[in-house]
Amino acid sequence: MDSAATRESNYALGHSEQELKRLSHQGQVFAPFTRQLFEQAGIGQAMRILDVGSGAGDVAFLAAEIVGPSGEVVGVDREVAAVECAVARAQDQGISNVKFLEGDPAVLEFDRQFDAVVGRLVLMYYPDPVDAIRKLAQHVRRGGLIIFQEFDMENARSFPTAPTFDRAVGWMKQTLSATNTRIQLGLELYSVFLAAGLPGPKLRMDALIGGGSEFPCEILAAAIQSLLPMMEKLHIATSAEVEVSTLAKRMHDEVIAGKGVVLSPALIGAWCRRV
Repeated sequence: MDSAATRESNYALGHSEQELKRLSHQGQVFAPFTRQLFEQAGIGQAMRILDVGSGAGDVAFLAAEIVGPSGEVVGVDREVAAVECAVARAQDQGISNVKFLEGDPAVLEFDRQFDAVVGRLVLMYYPDPVDAIRKLAQHVRRGGLIIFQEFDMENARSFPTAPTFDRAVGWMKQTLSATNTRIQLGLELYSVFLAAGLPGPKLRMDALIGGGSEFPCEILAAAIQSLLPMMEKLHIATSAEVEVSTLAKRMHDEVIAGKGVVLSPALIGAWCRRV
């Protein structure tokens, strides 16, 4: 059986331009939940924030808005394409209190400590989230905040059953699980914090829910598009089965026909202060 120490993460979604755009769209949809988490946890004006796995920059931009011009956000990502995308977006939007670095923030050294370390949908890809959060917490001053927001993908479903949506969710969960992604890490956050030597965190859970055409099925369809090469490699589904060009419309049409609702994966937020 695979142990946490021997797992090797394989980021199945890739870092194509299409995937970075999907991440940005997803980030905008989940932004209200992340803002509420940050504000409830205690992020405020003039704080210095480390954003882990900053991707296209959406969480860093949100944090930069909260901390204001007297604060600073440092976003770090291991993929140069993501860093370049985030830097370009910051320049385009004239955001001056954020900077982006390439590397793994769990092993990088910084000139001084942060008031908070934050991350959204990032620990789920670490081979050992306990070790990662233990190292990341060392970048935070005593009394500072550790805040992470991760998925529980088992929450994603339709009611009444919309077969195409549920099939797509199944493909996503199967592909991510096969590449050692922890698809329910949100539910593990409490124990992960404790195992890393941190206080038991406070928790909150959010999810998108929508009926008819209100739910953004295009985000799921775009995720399937990013995952498709790995899905085919693992013999989970073929491009002919997926029909990605019409997938979002078919999902919407089924939900509308069934007068049903669709739920996203749950976003579970956890936070504590470093003692």
